Amino acid sequence: MNTKLCRKLLAVSLAVGLGGCMVGPDYHRPAVNVPTHYEELPGWTAATPSAAEAPKGDWWTAFNDPLLNELEPQVSVSNQTVAQSYANYQAALAEVQVARASLFPTIGISGAASKQRAAAGNAGSGVEHLSPISTSGSLEGNVSWAPDLWGKVRRTVEENKANAEASQATLANATLSEQTALATAVIELRVTDANIDLLNKTVAAYQESLRVVDNQGKAGTVPPSDVITARTQLENAQSSLLALGVARAQYAHAIAVLVGKNPEELPIPHSTAMPSLPDVPSGVPSTLLQRRPDISVAERDMAAQNAAIGVAVAAYYPSLSLSAADGFSQSPLAGLLHVANHVWSLGADVGETIFDAGARHGQVAEARANYEAAVANYRQTVLTALKNVEDDLSGLNILAQQAKVLDAAVSDATRGAEIALNEYQAGTVDYTTAAVAQATQLSTQETALNVQQQRLLDAVSLIGDLGGGWSADQLSDTKTADANPPRH
Repeated sequence: MNTKLCRKLLAVSLAVGLGGCMVGPDYHRPAVNVPTHYEELPGWTAATPSAAEAPKGDWWTAFNDPLLNELEPQVSVSNQTVAQSYANYQAALAEVQVARASLFPTIGISGAASKQRAAAGNAGSGVEHLSPISTSGSLEGNVSWAPDLWGKVRRTVEENKANAEASQATLANATLSEQTALATAVIELRVTDANIDLLNKTVAAYQESLRVVDNQGKAGTVPPSDVITARTQLENAQSSLLALGVARAQYAHAIAVLVGKNPEELPIPHSTAMPSLPDVPSGVPSTLLQRRPDISVAERDMAAQNAAIGVAVAAYYPSLSLSAADGFSQSPLAGLLHVANHVWSLGADVGETIFDAGARHGQVAEARANYEAAVANYRQTVLTALKNVEDDLSGLNILAQQAKVLDAAVSDATRGAEIALNEYQAGTVDYTTAAVAQATQLSTQETALNVQQQRLLDAVSLIGDLGGGWSADQLSDTKTADANPPRH
């Protein structure tokens, strides 16, 4: 093969292609209206001007729960939703590699050999003779390339890169979503255990009350209705205690699935400890544009749709493809590589669409409309993110106030139940009064637990809505795709 010829063709092609223009609009991130502070922030925590104090990496450790600390790292490794998103990201990186390959020539080599024998005879004699067997062959190298004169391939690479980065942000979003789902399930399990402990104490108290009332009933000092009331109260509490077992099993099964295990594979022992309520600095609203992976997904989708406009516009311009071949051909095969058998060819193909009944115009219009839709989706995603954080902050602010009131209510209800039971035993009130006081105590304690649960869940939600310590700086640039080539 004439290597000098191929090198010259390659050099010319690269110079023409890489020096070509790029049609279509260059991407600029659209502006969004972001407030300077969160409305619900005062009274809960002070805003910080940067994300420096935001949860980083293992954000779940702020809850001081051993089960969370053990299981959360497994989400990014074993969770199947995360695994699916990771595979999608790898596929998107491969698409970048495929698109980038179109910037360069395709080089191939081909060879052929054949044997044949043709009939031979004397003209007019009607007698044919077999000719000798002949062998022929060829060896040829070829180069073909379509220079990217108008930037169609480069816009395609740009589009696929943006899609890959969106896929990477989707992976981060899926990981964060599954991590917060695990934290939520663990908190609900812990609160269920606390409710079980509360009902166990309540059942024990009701059993003692029933014992006292039953003894008095046998002595004839109280009516039978008091005994029935006390027994019914106990049985209702026992029923509620059994029902909590169903909820606990479901939370445990959910936790197992979130870490990629079969539901029965992960036994979780009962715990009397509750997760701690962390302090989560919220930063300023503008940091959400950098820290929320779903916002980055929407932003990268915009970039991809913007590049797609350039791909569509490039269809208006002529296409050019170059080809070259260099090699040897000989029959018979002997002496194939002799200079006398050297063959070569150069070719160019130019094409332009003259009339397409508006197809290209429609494709460009479609691409522009898709971009505008992506812009609207981006802005709506930002608005939703701001709403989510405001909801979390308002929930934490209001629930903190409610928790203080409930602490006093639990203390008063407990004291009231003790007084009512003592008064009943002294004969100054009927048992209905004592039963109502005990039911009020249980209801108030359950409400306090529910508020504690909701505060913990709002803290998890706030961390998730702030991005969980993730940053858009982690998105790949052009080097990432180069560093992760498809494996063959």
